[in-house]
Amino acid sequence: MKKEQVVNCQFSVWYPIFKKHTIKSLILPLPQNVIDYLLDDGTLVVAGSDHDTQTHSNSDLNGDLNAEEDIQWSDDETTTTVTAPEFPEFSSHVLEAINALGGSVFPKLNWSAPRDANWIALNSSLQCHSLSDIFLLFKSSDFITHDLTQPFLLCSDQDSPDPAINYELVLRKWSELIPGGEFRCFVKENKLIAVSQRDYTQYYQHILKQEEQICQAVEAFFSQHIQYNFLDEDFVFDVYRDSQGRVWLIDLNPFGEVTDSLLFSWEELTSGDLTQQQEGPAFRYATSEVTVQPSPCLSYRIPRDFVDLSTGEDAYKLIDFLKLKKSQQEDSEEEEERGGGRPPAVTRLV
Repeated sequence: MKKEQVVNCQFSVWYPIFKKHTIKSLILPLPQNVIDYLLDDGTLVVAGSDHDTQTHSNSDLNGDLNAEEDIQWSDDETTTTVTAPEFPEFSSHVLEAINALGGSVFPKLNWSAPRDANWIALNSSLQCHSLSDIFLLFKSSDFITHDLTQPFLLCSDQDSPDPAINYELVLRKWSELIPGGEFRCFVKENKLIAVSQRDYTQYYQHILKQEEQICQAVEAFFSQHIQYNFLDEDFVFDVYRDSQGRVWLIDLNPFGEVTDSLLFSWEELTSGDLTQQQEGPAFRYATSEVTVQPSPCLSYRIPRDFVDLSTGEDAYKLIDFLKLKKSQQEDSEEEEERGGGRPPAVTRLV
């Protein structure tokens, strides 16, 4: 995977080519102050409200809220007040775009959507109605941080200079897609070599029953609309097959390890074995409840340190954790000796 291939898979590069075959979308330049805000570890709150229709007519409620704002919750004189950032011009453009797309959108950056952060939204969905909704997802997403900081991380030509990237906010018209209708397709040398069920965490009975029709629909869509029309000959594209059997393009991704290979391995996809085994593309999907797999996005719902400790991926964190536990145990023993073995007093909070 080359850096040029990553650049070519930016939404603003492929969308004009396949606009007729995908979901209506709008692209907004991302100002530098917004990028800085997304990368900042500070407050999630933005100043003002982009919900013009939400008003409070209850004066008593407003009075209570104003009174609460005056309460000082800290006696620390060094405490500093965090000022909520303001992006009036950008906010106006975003709200205008959301309204133009029907009031509900699916947000993403040049490459990634914040799929790892849907758990933090009130509706556990990537459906957004305002800039605040978008910021909440983006600032909680490792996928978005990767786009902003390490877009060329796994490229083979690391010695070459990184291409300049103009970051963009992509707003896609919200559409209710059934996960069982999504498929990921792998293309090598402009040949469709593999198709995988996109949501492999579930068993969808209709895929088993319609395997032949799905394969034919995807192959026909590829040959008629995608093949030889993209800038690279190696790439990955996602499609959605609706209830009428029509296929829609959802996304394009680089052909490399930065893209999830789902029910295949990258060794299989790059070795050439799949093309030797059969004429058409290999098609894989969950064939029963037993073959489903856990979602990799579940690990993003807990602190990264917990994941590293539980899997043993970071030995140094485990060593530090054991040292901490040992130190706590020694401190506890010393306190017991000084207190004559008496149990510590317990304060009950009511």
